[in-house]
Amino acid sequence: MERWLGAALDYIPRWLEFQMRLSAQPGVALAIAHNGRIVLEQAHGHADLQRGRALTPRHRFRVASHSKSFTAAGIMRLRERGKLTLDDAIGRYVDGLHPKIAAATIAQLLSHSAGIVRDGADSGYWQDRRPFRNERELRAELAAAPTIEANTRFKYSNHGYGLAGLAIETITGEAYGPWIRREVIAPAGLEETLPDAPLRRGTPFARGHSGAVLLGHRVVFPGDMSTQALAPATGFVSTAADLARFFAQLVPTARGSLLSAASRREMVRRHWRNPHASVEGYYGLGIISGRLGDWDWFGHAGGFLGYITRSVALPEQALSIAVLTNAVDGWAHPWVDGVMHILRCFAANGAPPRRLKAWGGRWWSAWGASDLVPVAGKIFVATPAFANPFMDASEIVLSGRDSGLIKVAGGYANHGEPVRRRRTKSGRTIEVWLGSSKLLPAAALAEEMRSRYAAPVRRRRNRAG
Repeated sequence: MERWLGAALDYIPRWLEFQMRLSAQPGVALAIAHNGRIVLEQAHGHADLQRGRALTPRHRFRVASHSKSFTAAGIMRLRERGKLTLDDAIGRYVDGLHPKIAAATIAQLLSHSAGIVRDGADSGYWQDRRPFRNERELRAELAAAPTIEANTRFKYSNHGYGLAGLAIETITGEAYGPWIRREVIAPAGLEETLPDAPLRRGTPFARGHSGAVLLGHRVVFPGDMSTQALAPATGFVSTAADLARFFAQLVPTARGSLLSAASRREMVRRHWRNPHASVEGYYGLGIISGRLGDWDWFGHAGGFLGYITRSVALPEQALSIAVLTNAVDGWAHPWVDGVMHILRCFAANGAPPRRLKAWGGRWWSAWGASDLVPVAGKIFVATPAFANPFMDASEIVLSGRDSGLIKVAGGYANHGEPVRRRRTKSGRTIEVWLGSSKLLPAAALAEEMRSRYAAPVRRRRNRAG
């Protein structure tokens, strides 16, 4: 493992822990794999706020539309065995469809370009108001005309992936769940992944949570319902580690995979651009892709009642990342981006020499926290409250053991001003000065704030009484 990666992995958990405190999220699970091997796995917060159960990396989450990546991989396995082609009309395998839906190709289903309705006439299952569609109900809705003409644009459809699942069942003569477990989940070496709930009794399971705005507090969503005929679109249950392993195997150059390199290239290829979106993004076959800075990524995301999840693979860096959150307002998307920003920073700058490491740490003022993050030859003043903690970060160059200069900073910051630290006789740093600003450890600043403000408030209240 490269030294820069090790340094990045040291900082990512500290940044994520701060983000958890800032966001007041119930829980988050994170895993990062390098060349398919897990190199960082952590969990913060709670699996169930109501019962006070701590979250662990072994807790399973509803990972929702990650299911589409597994279903697409299953279709590609059948293609490699000559059981179908991507140009086959879906009506060849599933009867009773509207003629225009029957004419849609398997590739159009997997790339969301078949024009099929997203969730049917009543998507109340996304709010736990009704059960998920069973096969009879799904077939009945697929007998209606598509929403738009096929092959005209990217249009997301859970019903389309439910239909892909029906095709798998016809071709294999087996129910989707057992087949996908044997032919995709097991060959990928995933031991904590299932295609649907409920789970076996005793399996650690992270409950979903509502937002806190409406009621003033979060309520717990069970999250353990079966998704029935829509399991190929949204049923999967997994851990961050298993998802990081799975998407690492979809990198076309990965050394080991359940799919051929040709199949992986076709899955991750950009088939359609996401229209009418502020963030540039693309869809392949069960795969979302995009770019952050100069790094290309692909993966998928999921939204289930009480869960927001996201996974990405970084092909050029041989890295994969999964972030799972168990609330409807979960920060999985910005946190995956934040992890990528941190990795990019260390990749561009390198690991710090030993002499700089002692300067690392978190320091506080009344305005919030700043992280001094040593990299090769300098120290960044990172802001852990930011989704990208290194955005517009000032850069310090040391001139002595306890002194330095802010060599680079924004025009509104302290460019060109001195930096110093004060230490005890034993060598422990007790304060850091950035220009004219004194920063303290969290406990020291908390005591200062209490002594200066908490007591006067009580006195004022007593006088008012």
